[in-house]
Amino acid sequence: MNIEKALEVIERMRLPNGAYTASLSKDYDFVWIRDVCYTVLPYLHTSSDQYEKAYYALFDLFKEYEWKLTIHTEKKPVYLYEYIHARYSKELKEINQEWGHAQNDAVGVFLWGVGEGIKHGKKMIRNQEDLKIVQKLVDYLECLEYWDSKDNGMWEENMEVHASSVGACVAGLLSVKPLVNVKDEIIKHGQETLRFLLPRESQTKETDLALLSLIYPFMVVDHENAQRILDDVTGKLERTYGCIRYKNDLYYNEGSEAEWCFGFPWLGLCYSNLGMHEKAKEYAEKTHKIVPDNWEIPELFIGGSNVPNGNTPLAWAVSMSYLLLDRMKDSEWLKITKLG
Repeated sequence: MNIEKALEVIERMRLPNGAYTASLSKDYDFVWIRDVCYTVLPYLHTSSDQYEKAYYALFDLFKEYEWKLTIHTEKKPVYLYEYIHARYSKELKEINQEWGHAQNDAVGVFLWGVGEGIKHGKKMIRNQEDLKIVQKLVDYLECLEYWDSKDNGMWEENMEVHASSVGACVAGLLSVKPLVNVKDEIIKHGQETLRFLLPRESQTKETDLALLSLIYPFMVVDHENAQRILDDVTGKLERTYGCIRYKNDLYYNEGSEAEWCFGFPWLGLCYSNLGMHEKAKEYAEKTHKIVPDNWEIPELFIGGSNVPNGNTPLAWAVSMSYLLLDRMKDSEWLKITKLG
């Protein structure tokens, strides 16, 4: 298996405007802010300009809807359509369909990605207009009072305060603090919410796959909480082909919860971030087993079956699998499996 094929698959999902579709499936070829930010992580540590181009596309998207940002830096959204939308057409236009658009983590991961790009020498800010968008997104999160804001979360479902959303916002605000005006108090409010909520994801969810984002890529939790999250996810959510998102998840549930393929590489990346290399190796081996030779990794395996759903390949599943196996490329395990 050649892990560089992963980048070829990701490239097939890149649009002329620089953004990426979530999948090549005709039913799932929308552009999600979150998916784009995760999909381009393999380019963060390279000289390629794909990372910047993806963020330029998202900056241009925010400029298209800057009027909405301007309103909601002063007045909280009430209806879901008033929030910064989570998904768009391939032309980066809002889709006129009722949707769970209150997804604060998408704004958080965008801000985090801007700051991370700068740390890695990327030219993330083209002009003052881009910088103004960063400031307005910070002000938008403050106006929302994100630390106490019910949102649809990473999985676009019921409205409640999600630790993964709060953590993404904390990471994003910390990341852009050197660039724009970020009040210390709004970061502290988010950190206090995390101390109160963790290791739970929310009032209704004891654990959730989305909590892994607090370890990778954000690293906004201490080692003790990180370990508790990992123990909960591996002990309660891990399955044969990956991880379920949370108990009693109804999405593609045909007798049991769907098993999401990016659960294995995500766990491996979390263990790697914590310096737990043997555990990272264990999940690299599990990832290797579910990656097909053509690297078209599906979104999930339908619950109660060994059949993948039609959202194949899923961009950020390919990205995370590549990231983990690339990290492991110098290990003895990788040499034995002849990846590279």
